[in-house]
Amino acid sequence: MKTTLINIGFGNAVVAGRVIGVITPQSASGKRIREEAKDNKMLIDATHGRKTRAIIIMDSGHIVLSAMQPETLSNRLSSDAE
Repeated sequence: MKTTLINIGFGNAVVAGRVIGVITPQSASGKRIREEAKDNKMLIDATHGRKTRAIIIMDSGHIVLSAMQPETLSNRLSSDAE
């Protein structure tokens, strides 16, 4: 079984096969998901103090914050799927 890592910025990576979705943090659902993950201690901040530009939803229930644009992450994920 091949495991592919996707760079999410600043030397951080996630396993491509475990990503469910990538959303913007400004959406109402993005804000709700972020707060719920924080309350449940399932939030991982990979922004290194930068502005959160994307929220990555993992199949484990973890929510990962990234400083990269959602479009960039989506492109990396879709190129991995091909």
